[in-house]
Amino acid sequence: MKIEKPLCEAVFNYEKAKVYPLHTPGHKGGRGMDKSLLAALGKRAAAIDVSLMSELDDIHCPEGCLLEAQSLAAELYGSDRCFFAVNGTTGAIHAMLVSTLKPGEKVLLPRNAHRSVAGALVIGDIEAVFLAPEYDDFFGINTQVTPEAVEQALAADAAIKAVLITSPNYYGLAADLKAIAEITHRRGAVLLVDEAHGAHLGFSSVLPPSALQCGADACAQSTHKTLGALTQCSMLHVKGERINLQRVAAVMSLLTTTSPNYLLMISLDAARAQLAANGAEMAEAALAVAERLRESLRSVEGLEILDSSILARSEVAAFDGTKVTVNVAGLGITGIEAGNILRENGLAVELVDRNNVLFLLTYADDNQEINSIINKITDVFQKIKNQNKPILPPSTNYEMPVAQQVLPPRQAFYADSEDVTFCEAVGRISAEQISFYPPGIPVIIPGELVTKEILTYCQRMLALGLPVSGPQDGTLTKIQVVKQ
Repeated sequence: MKIEKPLCEAVFNYEKAKVYPLHTPGHKGGRGMDKSLLAALGKRAAAIDVSLMSELDDIHCPEGCLLEAQSLAAELYGSDRCFFAVNGTTGAIHAMLVSTLKPGEKVLLPRNAHRSVAGALVIGDIEAVFLAPEYDDFFGINTQVTPEAVEQALAADAAIKAVLITSPNYYGLAADLKAIAEITHRRGAVLLVDEAHGAHLGFSSVLPPSALQCGADACAQSTHKTLGALTQCSMLHVKGERINLQRVAAVMSLLTTTSPNYLLMISLDAARAQLAANGAEMAEAALAVAERLRESLRSVEGLEILDSSILARSEVAAFDGTKVTVNVAGLGITGIEAGNILRENGLAVELVDRNNVLFLLTYADDNQEINSIINKITDVFQKIKNQNKPILPPSTNYEMPVAQQVLPPRQAFYADSEDVTFCEAVGRISAEQISFYPPGIPVIIPGELVTKEILTYCQRMLALGLPVSGPQDGTLTKIQVVKQ
């Protein structure tokens, strides 16, 4: 069976026609591109970096090959409409929230929502009601929110119009979305899912079910994270009648560049085609490679591996086995130190935190190199183990404190602000957000009160060497607060 790639085919046909470009981009099909960049990209990639031609359709009003490509993606995932997002899942989340909620309306969020969600609160003047996710003390990570907590929050505040859940989270832990969808809809709200880490779900019974399979009204997926699209490429899916599709299309257009990159968009079309042709095989390959890594690392005394045993926790409904999270505290080092040592050995990991290193495995890791890579990773950890360092103390006091909202995020963001030292900021209202990235979860967002606990937590994260994201001063020497 031939798998159609309508957008790819249209762009490739345009390139084959050898039309001389008397239009943007200025490098004119690579003719004027820096030679080192051209050599890195290749002449053909430069040639298909094209502009908006009638035969290539328009992302702001798709009617031809782009609409067909999006429709094929919607059919594959089971949505009513798919929108290609060239500003990543950040852009898709912004559009999902802003199109669903009117200014001043409320959304129920887990406190460990990605920083892009905080951005949407500012853009759309949306009010957040935060929900604390459960916490695993051993790994030192947030797990998931419970359906019961969602039910209680919705019962306590009938003004909540939407619920947004991050599932699966960075560590591959999925919420009970089916139960949450039933509760959300029964309470008259819509269910939105940040599925950035789940574009590959729904193609294997061993993996968690997808958000749409569980009854979500909309979800945002990072196709580039676990599939074959280029970095920054995502999809926004909408299903059912609870969300106005015309409104979503209008907001997507409002928030999307008028010069979308066709290399990015055709990579979404191609990634979808790969999945349509070989989705089950791709899932099986990723799971098999991840399990081989887990099994190898179990041979190193002192390492603890996050696996399906986490399902004993009631709030975790399913586990994505393509994520390999390794607690290294038993080797006497932090996850940050382990990540640095691995990098010195030519190995770059997805995420590090106080206790853990996270390896992200995909179908593309099912290659000739992977056995030697697995052996190399294991050898690095074994050498660390042989140093016989004292076990790292338990990660007490590393759970992120819950901030108190004083002003709506948009009001605080646009308020007159001033720079003060972080110590002086205690008791003041933040005008900016602070995250440590990855995973990019805000410690504080505009409108929240800076407390001693937040100051101490940030100081601990800085001491660990985690990079800061969000504030103007990345050293956190100073922070912007609302003027009194």
